[in-house]
Amino acid sequence: MTVLLSFLVVSIGVRLNPRMAAPVQLNLLRWKVSKVVTGQATRFIARLFAVGALIVIVVAGIIGDQIPTRNLAPTAIWIAWWVGVSYLSALIGNVWCAINPWAALFEWYEQALPIQSAWRGARIGWPKHLGVWPATALFIVFAWVELVWDGRSIPSQLARLAIGFSVLTWIGMYLFGRNTWLRHGDPFALAFSVLARFAPTEMRVERQPSEVSAANGGVTISEREQRVDCNCDHEAPESWRRWILRPPGTGLLDTKNVTPSLVVFVLVMLSIVTFDGLMATPLWQRIENTLYEGLSALGNFRLAIINTLGLLSFCAIFIAVYRAVATMVANASQKSMTVDAASRAFVLTLVPIAIAYLIAHYSSYFLIQGQLLIRLASDPFGFGWNIFGSAHFRPDIGIVGARFAWYTSLFAIVVGHVIAVSLAHIIALRNIADPRAAMRSQIPMLVLMVGYTMVSLWIIAQPIVE
Repeated sequence: MTVLLSFLVVSIGVRLNPRMAAPVQLNLLRWKVSKVVTGQATRFIARLFAVGALIVIVVAGIIGDQIPTRNLAPTAIWIAWWVGVSYLSALIGNVWCAINPWAALFEWYEQALPIQSAWRGARIGWPKHLGVWPATALFIVFAWVELVWDGRSIPSQLARLAIGFSVLTWIGMYLFGRNTWLRHGDPFALAFSVLARFAPTEMRVERQPSEVSAANGGVTISEREQRVDCNCDHEAPESWRRWILRPPGTGLLDTKNVTPSLVVFVLVMLSIVTFDGLMATPLWQRIENTLYEGLSALGNFRLAIINTLGLLSFCAIFIAVYRAVATMVANASQKSMTVDAASRAFVLTLVPIAIAYLIAHYSSYFLIQGQLLIRLASDPFGFGWNIFGSAHFRPDIGIVGARFAWYTSLFAIVVGHVIAVSLAHIIALRNIADPRAAMRSQIPMLVLMVGYTMVSLWIIAQPIVE
């Protein structure tokens, strides 16, 4: 009901002229303290810490105690890195762009070997037709590791995966260039950058910056059109940099560079986090048990095959449903948009839903299991050390109650869908000249979002049986 009423309120209250200039946004770098936060020294310290953490995690996985709760690797990878950086990206900004240890090490390599750096211009160009398909494929592989693979909590296995991903990443950067690989081939850089489009801050590098109002430190619409995705272009002069404070979700309205492959990537992200929740429900347990008995000929691989097929099926279902909705939106737009244009224009409006479900599904896990980092900081290898005096810390499992978890999830999911509805309506007004046709075109999106709200709430309301 909340999502439905919000659609009516937005439809009545928002009368956007697609051609009018965007509101002025605040450039935080007008203050010296912000320049310190984003300066070279701060960035170097943060990246040095990230590189050190990566090395410690890999070493802990190889030589440390192989009991998951006594080794830093599983907790650091699944909680501090994947969940923690996802939250920071969505709620603060693209911090991964600044601290990415793989990008930092490769950049230092290029700076240390100028002869090799001079060869950068002769590297292989990224084929345009590839888009972000490699990153999408690697993200599906990552999801399989997280949700299906039975070695996902074994420290030594995680360390080997980290080493393999490091080799793959550096080869990609060497062949195609650091920034090119981060934009198109690195699944995590792309995922965090997509989440960061919702964030209230954005770091920009503008090749030809236009005038900025000295009175209010604002950024005009012409600058927004000229900006370059820094991803992190640390070599750019400071005069080209802008650290923008903006209303949350504003970055999702910029759909100029959305490609068909990015559409699929966003849908895969959304489907995977939903499937993760579904796997812990009694319904999926019944499906597993039924298929497990029927696939006895496959032996010990039955469970992995069932969950793999479930993961891929969920991705395919989400893509097919969204394509059908985009077709209905295009048909209702009175030929203002094609099906492909509609799918590209509205896919980023689903990102608030992905963020909402990340909060709903992982908040309790993050707050409870994340406490293990306090203990593991003093004894990362499980050798009985007590470096910081916290080796005997015991996590408080009562820090998050059932009531808090439910209402946090309910609030996040409903608000996420309301924001998605609002963004979709604004984009419709920008692309469809007739306001009435724009409103009619959003009815399929409304049905999709109301249905997905119900599914999300149903999943988090189920007993956890995983």
